[in-house]
Amino acid sequence: MKKPVLVVLAAGIGSRYGGLKQMDPVGRYDEAIIEYSVFDAIEAGFEEVIFIINHKIENDFKEIIGKRVEPFIRVQYAFQELDDVPCEIVIPKDRVKPFGTAHAVYAVRHLIQGPFAIINADDYYGKEAFAQLYTFLKDEKKSERAYAMVGYMLKNTVTENGYVSRGICSLDEDENLKNVVERVHIEKRPQDIAYLEEQQWTTLPEETIVSMNMWGLKPSFLEEVEATIVDFLSAALEANPLKSEFYLPYVVDQMVQKEKAQVKVLKTSEKWYGVTYQEDKKTVVEAINTMIDEGKYPEKLWRTK
Repeated sequence: MKKPVLVVLAAGIGSRYGGLKQMDPVGRYDEAIIEYSVFDAIEAGFEEVIFIINHKIENDFKEIIGKRVEPFIRVQYAFQELDDVPCEIVIPKDRVKPFGTAHAVYAVRHLIQGPFAIINADDYYGKEAFAQLYTFLKDEKKSERAYAMVGYMLKNTVTENGYVSRGICSLDEDENLKNVVERVHIEKRPQDIAYLEEQQWTTLPEETIVSMNMWGLKPSFLEEVEATIVDFLSAALEANPLKSEFYLPYVVDQMVQKEKAQVKVLKTSEKWYGVTYQEDKKTVVEAINTMIDEGKYPEKLWRTK
């Protein structure tokens, strides 16, 4: 069996953040959040990482992130570009933005031969999450259709500084995923946490399990993306040519509904940290400093022996 590989979604520009948040320093020696994720992944057992980036940030990313982590883990790169779609897809002339997270994963279709984990570059997930996911993925007894998702409590994943997008999850009695629904505008309000849709607020319990886009997948998932991307994008571009996106959770959800996959939800009490907004950075820096003081991380992350 192939050893599990870590895949990092790092192609985004960060419109709400106003810059390349995946490379913004938060550690004492200018380490970015993505580096803490790679560090935790190495501790968990991962030996290879594939960064999905785009050519616009390639040089900066390799210089800032790649050079630091390459002595400690095998590194490959894949590129999410707007024109990397099947020939049947006609890209609108004014379209600038790529087609979302499932389209990003499409970029690694030629690099993956075994189980893999997916994470966002700008989210801090915590050591426990990586340990659970690696243990799941390395189990050779699990089938090609056995996936996993690390599930976070909603209250641990919101920011004080604006709205966030989260996948709201429903679980069965065996803690397998029944469905996941993307809510693109969730806010922590003075009295509760709620999402806004069609100008109406709906309250969500604080203990609601949500997806932070931390998945354990198999090559069968890539086959599904390839099999569905044409039909999905053809319909989506007709409805919303400039902003429609092909979301990774959508593909997983469709596979679950069609009984093509079973997704075990690995619950974690870890607290998420991220930089959705510039104002979030102070909170992340303080959290990293606290974890360094507690001995969870070395002061300088990539110390050479």
